[in-house]
Amino acid sequence: MTESEYKSLADAFFERLESALDGIDAGLDFELAAGGVLEIEFDDGTKIIVNRQSATQEIWVAARSGGFHYRWDGQTWRDTRNGEELFAALSRCASEQAGSAIQLA
Repeated sequence: MTESEYKSLADAFFERLESALDGIDAGLDFELAAGGVLEIEFDDGTKIIVNRQSATQEIWVAARSGGFHYRWDGQTWRDTRNGEELFAALSRCASEQAGSAIQLA
């Protein structure tokens, strides 16, 4: 994939994630900082950090449950270890940290 293709796919992902987070009223706050780093903060002070890794053309996630790397498979972003889809993983991690079900899509 070219750098331009990666940037376009990553931009689309972050736009979709921001839109999904805007629709959630579950005691969380989020901010997209320069450079493509999105921090989701929960009421208990824990965070999920989602950021671009242009050098590897991946999206990385740091959550209380661990660190994860996602690579584009031609259709969606998938975990490089277990194949889990990125939005499913973010929903799972956010639900764990919030203590209630959060569905990001």
